[in-house]
Amino acid sequence: MIASVGCGVCHDIPGVAGAAGVVAPSLRGFAGRPLIAGVHVNEPDVLVSWVRDAPGLSPDTAMPAMPITEQEARDVAAYLYTLR
Repeated sequence: MIASVGCGVCHDIPGVAGAAGVVAPSLRGFAGRPLIAGVHVNEPDVLVSWVRDAPGLSPDTAMPAMPITEQEARDVAAYLYTLR
């Protein structure tokens, strides 16, 4: 899922082939961060909302809304929480 929607174009994502973007923050160590995008509490439901519709939470973000389902966003969030 992460590879198919192009997250690695912007982010460096461990474990995802070709995901070596430098425009957005690296997602290495994401699970240990207290905040998402430096603003939102890093909790599963918030992360799922962020992954699907970041501009809905932070209108000034450069991250676009992603064309993924709720379940797909939950799967992405579950993966991100493995990144220690």
